[in-house]
Amino acid sequence: MKLSEFSRRLSSDTYLRTQIVLGFDLIVSLASSIGVLLLLSLLLPSFTINSHELLIWISLSLLTSILSFSFFKVYRAIIRYTTLREIARICASAFGKDILLWIAIICIKPSQAPSATIIGVVFVDFLITLFALLLLRVAMIISYDIIRAKDKRDSNVRRVMVYGIGDKSASAVSRLRNSTHYRIDGFIIFGPEMRGHQLAGLPVYYFENLKNLKELTAKYTFDGILFPNVTDARTEQDRLIRYCRTCQLKTYVIPTIDEMTDENALGNYIRKIKIEDLLGRPEIKISMDEIIVNFSNKVIMVTGAAGSIGSELCRQLARFGIRRLILFDNAETPLHNIRLELEDSFPELDFIPVIGDVRSERRLDFVFRKYRPQIVFHAAAYKHVPLMEENPCEAVRVNVTGSRQVADKCVEYDIEKMVMVSTDKAVNPTNIMGCTKRLAEIYVQSLGLAIERGQIKGRTKFVTTRFGNVLGSNGSVIPRFREQIEHGGPITVTHPNITRFFMTIPEACRLVMEAATFSTGTQIFVFDMGESVKIVTLAERMIHLAGLKVGRDIKIEFTGLRPGEKLYEEVLATKENTIPTAHSRIFVARAREYRYDDAKDTMISLDDLARQVEIPPMVIMMKKTVPEFKSKNSVYEQYDIHQTEQ
Repeated sequence: MKLSEFSRRLSSDTYLRTQIVLGFDLIVSLASSIGVLLLLSLLLPSFTINSHELLIWISLSLLTSILSFSFFKVYRAIIRYTTLREIARICASAFGKDILLWIAIICIKPSQAPSATIIGVVFVDFLITLFALLLLRVAMIISYDIIRAKDKRDSNVRRVMVYGIGDKSASAVSRLRNSTHYRIDGFIIFGPEMRGHQLAGLPVYYFENLKNLKELTAKYTFDGILFPNVTDARTEQDRLIRYCRTCQLKTYVIPTIDEMTDENALGNYIRKIKIEDLLGRPEIKISMDEIIVNFSNKVIMVTGAAGSIGSELCRQLARFGIRRLILFDNAETPLHNIRLELEDSFPELDFIPVIGDVRSERRLDFVFRKYRPQIVFHAAAYKHVPLMEENPCEAVRVNVTGSRQVADKCVEYDIEKMVMVSTDKAVNPTNIMGCTKRLAEIYVQSLGLAIERGQIKGRTKFVTTRFGNVLGSNGSVIPRFREQIEHGGPITVTHPNITRFFMTIPEACRLVMEAATFSTGTQIFVFDMGESVKIVTLAERMIHLAGLKVGRDIKIEFTGLRPGEKLYEEVLATKENTIPTAHSRIFVARAREYRYDDAKDTMISLDDLARQVEIPPMVIMMKKTVPEFKSKNSVYEQYDIHQTEQ
């Protein structure tokens, strides 16, 4: 038997069953009784015993041991968890054996042996039996620790139970059969319906409450629960995952195929469950095959390539067989990090990292002229609402002027398609950041329509995508809350009723690429974001996921709405403001159209004001251009008066 297999049996019910433990105890007890006779014959020359008496002694020792050990049930205890209570039971069982042995001898031969001699023999038998039984358990515990430590040192294997008994759960066993990281010990389900069954040669266990899981953990000593997909994990977040936190079990999830660069090396990609996995609704399904065909063998440029959305776009595009990937960003260290990641994960990919700023028209011209991209994803932007309220001129220069210059270069260099990443905050904006994104949409849309109508020479198609907050993006609430939890709290939430729409970063990027794939012209696409999530609920779930209690371990404090911040974000996809598409969760926004010449003049004027840091006239012009822009909790509310008067 291999050491790893012996270790598995040592730590499960298949090793040292109660019958085996009882057998070991009986052998030790019988050997102790025989040892007593040998010891007495050596120490007392006058002590003799014939073969008939020896047979009687052995038979009585075996019989009394069976009776005593069965009565006290010492063989039922889990040896590796031996406590003082188990030691007391061992003492009682050894004492019970010898009391019965003494009574049996007196009954069988009451006249042949002095009572003092019998008592002495029985007492020595008690001491030796007790010592041997305790020594046996100490040896078992030491052997268990040595073998488990060596097994972990040699293989570093995490022992897990797979949740569920469906096809995906069963396939996880075959895919992890030769994994050097994980070993599956069985399946776990809710309810006893499949009790005693096996799947793929492994037992099916069940739980109905926290007590059941604690008993399973104590008996089988596995390390965690492996969920075959995020959907199953989400359904069990208020039951099994909560129980796992109490039992200090890890919770893992198998990623989707498109999250892995090598689906055969599944063990390298299994990860712990994150709060992002437990929020929101079922992920929006898209057609990856059509996306791959659309981008295969193309030269693609991503602005803001080191940001949360931009870097994920790069990761996904790298899997599509593109000819070249141009990474454009002005953040040196993040760009360096994504470069190292792509070098490790996609060694065959031809990619070029470029330090540059969308505010620099000449730097953009150099990149377009030298590398000739065919498709451009424009994700570069300033996005933090409070910070942009304090720095409105930089918000205009990056989000408005930067977008205008990227769009102009796309037309100048005959780019096939430009895909701009926008935000739900551009809908009825209440802050500078949201308004600048709406202004960028206006320019890009007006330019695309002008091309379609033959007013401007070019062939570039412009696609804009709007969606809500992405889970785990740089500077978002999840990394902030996670940091606050690590420091012991408190978690700060602006308002108890504030809500937001969320989607994961990979999902948002796939939707962006899907919209770009079936776009037929200049369109603004919006996504069905499902139900909104209360931020305070998000905070509470993160505290629970960390195995802590709200209020006791981590407190939640409310700090008040920040400048420009809304309580509730706009619902993007409604029948009144959108047109359906071939995809049930992607819609075309009904957006007001602007004349290109007017839009261009406005954007140039805003850029001039931003460069001169003329904030009041710049904000007034923004509000005039975007009439629905009404500031909230902001110093710029005073300019809404000018907007009304005009």
